[in-house]
This record gives sequence, C-alpha cells and structure tokens, in this order.
Amino acid sequence: MEKFMDNPDSPVVVTDDNISEAIAKYPFLVVDCWAEWCGPCKMMGPVLDKLAKDHQGDIVFAKLDVDGNNETASKFGIRSIPDLLVFKDGEKVGDIIGAMPENVLLEKINAYK
Repeated sequence: MEKFMDNPDSPVVVTDDNISEAIAKYPFLVVDCWAEWCGPCKMMGPVLDKLAKDHQGDIVFAKLDVDGNNETASKFGIRSIPDLLVFKDGEKVGDIIGAMPENVLLEKINAYK
C-alpha cells in the first residue's frame, strides 16, 4: 500500500482501499472524483495540479477514478463528475460539482476552510 506523503505538491491517488486513510491524515483534503472518458474532468486535471503545487502544505488534493472505485462513489452519492469532495478534519464539508476556472474553484474551496 502506497504511503501518503506529508505535504504532497501534486494530487495523491486515492482508491476505495485507502481513501479513509487520506481523509484521516490530511486536515484539509479535496478529492477530485473523475473518469478517463469525462472531458470536463480532463480539463480540471492541470488546474488541480497547479493548485496542489501553489497550495502545498495548506490544501491536499487527491484523485479518485470513479470507474474503478464504485464503493466510494456510491458512499458519497456521486452522480455527476467532476465532483470535488471537500473534507475538513476528517468530515465531509462539501461538494464542488463541474469544471471551472482556477480562481473560481479556489474561491469555492476556500469557503469551506
């Protein structure tokens, strides 16, 4: 099992098997629920990579492929993607659904802090 770094500068990959560990480890975690076939999800990829780098040590980003991780997708009621699940201190505090520009996304994420 892959160990999660303390302050990753890029999105970590989470699965049904390790998402609980990531939620417990990181005080502020944003999980990008995506799929390979989803165009808007692919557009969000570089945005999340940049935010992960720019906010290293403050916000941790993770990626969850919903096609391979049905358990997590159904547990959190994911019906449309991209869906960013926001966790603070181990609790889910919100969802951010849809592709959007970096500044809009960051504003929405910061609203949950």
